[in-house]
Amino acid sequence: MKSKTPSQSVTINTEVVLPNDTNHVGNLFGGKLMQWVDITAAIAAQRHCGRVVVTAAINHVSFDNPIKQNSVVTLEAKVSRSFSSSMEVYVDVFVENTTTGAKTKCNEAILTFVAIDQNGSPLPVPPLAPETEQEKKRFEGALRRRQLSLVIAGRMKAADATELKALFAE
Repeated sequence: MKSKTPSQSVTINTEVVLPNDTNHVGNLFGGKLMQWVDITAAIAAQRHCGRVVVTAAINHVSFDNPIKQNSVVTLEAKVSRSFSSSMEVYVDVFVENTTTGAKTKCNEAILTFVAIDQNGSPLPVPPLAPETEQEKKRFEGALRRRQLSLVIAGRMKAADATELKALFAE
């Protein structure tokens, strides 16, 4: 296992939307975007823990804005929090104006990865210390998102989800 990482660098992947990547109205297939997101997020998780990782869950995907054919798409993935053997990875998706270089955020996703050994058993992952305001916000929200996922999956009792209960306490 790697030594403690104070902050995680961004994993960046850039793609071009080709005709085979689009639907009948010229927009990027959602499934193709999800493939790019999964690969980019897996690399970020693997870099954080120095281990083989597998996708445990796609917790959230937004398709806020369509991405047109010929667009240049940049995906930026960063581990937002690590737990005992799992990591939450946040992916921001941008479309680039190739004339000006300006990037516009159009979609985002949150995934969970688990580090595994050669037998597929979970392995511990290093902790993460957020530094920027955005990293801190995502870090704090990750525990609530994790507890919600565990409650929905039946792996945690709602009464034990202290972070979720705190949202509703006065």
